[in-house]
Amino acid sequence: MRKFSGSTAVGLAALLTLTGCGLSGGQTASTEKVADTNQRIVVDNFRTPVANWALESDSAYILSLSGCLETLTKYDSAQGKVVPFLATEWKQVSPLEWDFTIRDGVKFQDGTDLTAESVAASLNSVLKAKVPARAFGPSTVSSVKATDAKTVRVATPVESALVPFRLASVNTGILAPAAFKGETVNPFGHCTGPFVPVSEKAKQSLTLDRNENYWGGKVQLAGAEVRFITNGATRAAQVQTGEADISLSIPASALSSLQGAPEVSVVKADSPRTATLYMNNGRAPFNNVDFRKALRSALDLEALAASVYEGAALPAAGPFAPSEPWAPGEAKAPKQDVEEAKKLLADAGYTADRPLEIIAIVERAEFADVATVIQDNLKSIGVPVTIQAKEYASAEPDVFAGNYDMILSQRNRLIDIADPIGFLTADYTCKGTYNLSHFCNEEYDKLITQAAQTSNTEERYKLYAQAGEILDSEAVNLWLVNEQATDAVRSNVMSYVQDPLSRYVLTAQTAKSGS
Repeated sequence: MRKFSGSTAVGLAALLTLTGCGLSGGQTASTEKVADTNQRIVVDNFRTPVANWALESDSAYILSLSGCLETLTKYDSAQGKVVPFLATEWKQVSPLEWDFTIRDGVKFQDGTDLTAESVAASLNSVLKAKVPARAFGPSTVSSVKATDAKTVRVATPVESALVPFRLASVNTGILAPAAFKGETVNPFGHCTGPFVPVSEKAKQSLTLDRNENYWGGKVQLAGAEVRFITNGATRAAQVQTGEADISLSIPASALSSLQGAPEVSVVKADSPRTATLYMNNGRAPFNNVDFRKALRSALDLEALAASVYEGAALPAAGPFAPSEPWAPGEAKAPKQDVEEAKKLLADAGYTADRPLEIIAIVERAEFADVATVIQDNLKSIGVPVTIQAKEYASAEPDVFAGNYDMILSQRNRLIDIADPIGFLTADYTCKGTYNLSHFCNEEYDKLITQAAQTSNTEERYKLYAQAGEILDSEAVNLWLVNEQATDAVRSNVMSYVQDPLSRYVLTAQTAKSGS
């Protein structure tokens, strides 16, 4: 029997090490300032909640960064490991079963006690969802039950070393039983975190108050407003004018003005995020590998990184960043080769019988310029392209249904769980729940199945590298540039620590000095 107080992820600490611009360690704490506990804070977030706050949806990220939703375990980027949160410890009691011990003295914001039974009920609501969470669904978890008042047992269909990672996913956040009594999930007053959501303006903002009875200690802010600002330029402008105290995911085009702005600090972190041109592998002409390789050869990634990203990103060498411990050792960013691209087009038998469409999601302000660069590159090899700007939420149904050509988006490889198994399974397996590319390869699926059952970290990473080589050899998508996570913070914000995985923003320690 193996017992854990945390589960180490080798190499991730180096990958996610924080770097600051004008800050120390990505943190704005200052001994010269005094926190005013009557202060409130405004956060500009790049996501808008969907699906009526269903935990299996991306709304869970908003509830988590807002300081409402908490999970059994927590991935600590600085330490590079999973640490206790609502669970104090865990142990693997059999090849297919893990037991999690629930923390004593925790109450939901509605005053009810956190128990093993309430935890199991909350997790089962996600497990039984019509559209399962990418990190916690029936393919990876077979059952959840309370075995006694303080113990929750999670069973898996096959042996897995990554269950503690899955329980750190924001989609496994725990809500009180009362949150599930209506037709939709109601998080208002039913979380365990330092902030209580009290009201929302649909698709605009979420207002929160301090949780006076927070189990984790005194909460330093009186409350907060989290705004849903999908336009990156607007987020940058609002933190510069003081309309927002923290703005997340600042576009590269706004960095120069913010870095010189008074009372604003720019915080950066290495991030496992790659800007990607997703291609619909299930639709002509993208169902031809030579055509996909032709598009890859046509792109000038070095020029793209230097121009649109102003040197704040590096050309991508495939689905992984070269610094990641599971990246293939010889991976290099592809060079533009127009003649090779034209030859591959001829091999594919391509004829320009219709313009192809790129959807550029508006949440990433730079994608309009990225799409224009790609359009020019493809024009040079005789592939006509049109561009349509859309919010991701409006584009997603057609993308999932396969009714699209290409979409510019970005994916954080560790956002589902802090191990690439989540990304590699959801995005590229035949039955993947986030397979925007509509890619299916039996050899690839076998590698991912084997990796999920491999407890040895080094061996698992080797399997990830082999999977990445298949994706690259098939040119499944066009991986463009490896990005950094970039936030902007006003100087009166105290104890803000950037999370490169965009899960934690408002904490009990987050504070603001008096005006």
